Amino acid sequence: MKATPAPARLLLTGAAGTLGRALRDPLRSACQHLRLSDLKPMEGPWAPDESFVACDLADRAGMLALLRDVDAVVHLGGVSVETPFDPILSANILGIFHLYESARVNGVRRIVFASSNHCTGAYPRSERLQVTDPPRPDGYYGVSKLFGEHMAQLYFDRHGIETVCLRIGSATPQPADKRGLSTWISLRDLTQLVLRSLSAPGVGCSIVWGVSANSAAWWDNAAPARRVGYVPQDSSDAFAAQVLAQPLPDYERDPASATARLQGGSFVGVGPFPTFGEEREP
Repeated sequence: MKATPAPARLLLTGAAGTLGRALRDPLRSACQHLRLSDLKPMEGPWAPDESFVACDLADRAGMLALLRDVDAVVHLGGVSVETPFDPILSANILGIFHLYESARVNGVRRIVFASSNHCTGAYPRSERLQVTDPPRPDGYYGVSKLFGEHMAQLYFDRHGIETVCLRIGSATPQPADKRGLSTWISLRDLTQLVLRSLSAPGVGCSIVWGVSANSAAWWDNAAPARRVGYVPQDSSDAFAAQVLAQPLPDYERDPASATARLQGGSFVGVGPFPTFGEEREP
């Protein structure tokens, strides 16, 4: 099957973040005009084929305007760590609703959504997962990414907006620790995965693990990767000896702890957060 035509006008949200900065130039090469966006203004200069619009994902009118005249979206924007619920509610839940409603109103046909491995972070590290396995989020952040995946399915079934949900692992220059040997995706592989997800035909609403070809991977990515034509070029295996020679990070030192047993790692140890007046003095 032939690839879908390259989007003439592409929107990248979360453009000021680490992954947004890494993907900016490759995405510019994949479209005629790249619209960058983040919560706060970014400093230029801007190339002739790109522009910047500051936008809060929780701003309904702002999001509607942001997606005007856009053919496709790479959505990296939002809270990217485990936090108290209110910031996640605003950016990752209300913001996703605004994203998909704005896409529907403006006729956007393809979204690449940065989901997360934390959708399944409460599974034991001993289990190898399929994308079809039931979700087991490890916190509010993981729940919010599942909300995004379900919104993607709803808007495909009801409105025909195609989405590739990328359950991204650890996108860093190299694996940071033992967990990273299972979850790592190189920036080169992530770039390929995003570009393939924009161009692959007939993706419907798909979930793909964002992971390199790691021998220690906890996720079976063979069939999902084939669906978008993703062929990872890198592997954490090249860093294994170096990583395993390092001292274990604090969250992995007690093998009986949830942070060491579960796939979510350090995210499992964040919280609970004060709620319902618990933060008040007695």
